[in-house]
Amino acid sequence: MVRNPERRAALVDAAVEVLAAEGARGLTFRAVDTAAGVPTGTSSNYFANRDDLLHQIDSWLHERLAPDPKVVEDLLKRPRDRELVLAFMYDLIGRAQGDRTGFLAMLEMRLEAGRRPELRASLMKSLRGDLDFGIAFNAESELPGGAEEITLLYLGMLGLILEHLTMPGMLDGAIPGVSVPEGVVERLVERILPEA
Repeated sequence: MVRNPERRAALVDAAVEVLAAEGARGLTFRAVDTAAGVPTGTSSNYFANRDDLLHQIDSWLHERLAPDPKVVEDLLKRPRDRELVLAFMYDLIGRAQGDRTGFLAMLEMRLEAGRRPELRASLMKSLRGDLDFGIAFNAESELPGGAEEITLLYLGMLGLILEHLTMPGMLDGAIPGVSVPEGVVERLVERILPEA
C-alpha cells in the first residue's frame, strides 16, 4: 500500500463525497478516483479493498463530525442547566446543516452496515462509543439528565437530522407554530429534560 498520508486523506474525503451523493452502491474506487481528480487506479493503491475504504470513512467521519473543542470549551463556561444542553443540541444541528455531506455519508454508512455484518460490528462499536462518551461527558460536566435522557436526546436528534437532511421541508407545519429544526430541538430538550 502507498504511504502518502495527504493523498490518503484526500481520497477518504472524496469517498465521503461519493458516499453522500451516490450511496454505498456508488462507492467504487473508480468513483473515488474521479471525485478526487486522480488517475484511475489510485484508490486501489491506498486501500486493500472496499471494506478497508469503508472503515477509513468511518474513522474519518467520527473526527470530521465531532464538535469543535473550542466551542465545547466556550459552552462549558455557562451555567450547567437545560439551556446549556439546548446550546449543545443547537451546535449539533448546526454542524449537521454545515456539513450536510458528512452527515449524509454517516447515514449511508448506517444503511450499508445493515447489509454488511463486518461493517456493522465496527460501526456499532464506534457509534456506541459516541453515545457512551456523550453520557459520560454529560455526567462529568454536571449537566442535567442521566443516561436515559441523553439516550433519548440522541435518538430524537438523530431522527430530526435524518428528516431534516433527507426530506427538507417535510416537517414544516407538523407542530403548529414550531420552526424546523430549531424549534423542534427546543421541544425535544424541554420534553426530555423538564426544569428541575
